[in-house]
Amino acid sequence: MKIAAIQTFLSVVRTRNLISAAEELNVTQSAVSARLDALEESLGQTLLVRSRKGAKLTKAGFAFLGQAETIANTWENAKARASLPKGLTNLFSLACEPNLWGNLAETWMTNLRALHPDTAFEIWSATSREASEWLQSGVSDAALLFEQIVAPNIVSRVFSRDRLVLVSSVEREVVPWDPAYIYVHYGPEFRRHHVQAWPKDETARVSFNAPDWALRHILKTGGSAYLPDRLIKPYLDNQRLFTVKGAEGFQQIAYLSWRESHDVKFPWLVDQIQDPQQA
Repeated sequence: MKIAAIQTFLSVVRTRNLISAAEELNVTQSAVSARLDALEESLGQTLLVRSRKGAKLTKAGFAFLGQAETIANTWENAKARASLPKGLTNLFSLACEPNLWGNLAETWMTNLRALHPDTAFEIWSATSREASEWLQSGVSDAALLFEQIVAPNIVSRVFSRDRLVLVSSVEREVVPWDPAYIYVHYGPEFRRHHVQAWPKDETARVSFNAPDWALRHILKTGGSAYLPDRLIKPYLDNQRLFTVKGAEGFQQIAYLSWRESHDVKFPWLVDQIQDPQQA
């Protein structure tokens, strides 16, 4: 099974059209059809229902899609490792939950680059499901998430403990409900603690799944939200934000998971320092 056929399948899924896929891949439409035919013949399954209106996944196509993405990503990763820039001897690939990038993973990566000038680094934004698949397939070397990845030959450690603080654009004490409150999605564990602390049957009119976006929104339009102390310190210092007096805080744990076989290759994975600025 050629990698080009799998890449073509993924292109058709993305564009939903054989003509658009041909343009994206810079090949003829007949070449796209031939590659899809060869892939389906190899698998013994029809992956796409093709028509003049476009292409739709079959049940078998849906089942194969995740594996196809993993294979394609593994291939790209292998190419990157085989063609490292001159002077570099290694490549470290990290799958990272987007909420953990700002002032955390970003700082860690910056310090690692300075400490390991012979290593190239790549960072992929990933959900927990994606990170788990990439880690187990070898596409990624490590994953930084709000939950541990539990799988054979995968180990994890606590990477950081964020303190989530309720802050407001105006100085005030805690109230039963702030109409300008912004909810930030930190995962199911945070939601459980949040419901216990704020049982009032109210729903935030605005919500974000990234705390740095919520921070920018509050600085621009006002409001309040639970934000990591690593993000808000400079704004508390210059009084652009204020901690809400009497409000309960929460703790958010981030876990670093990696393939056990990488302990020697990337020794910084087992480093127990939990302040990435000192990694």
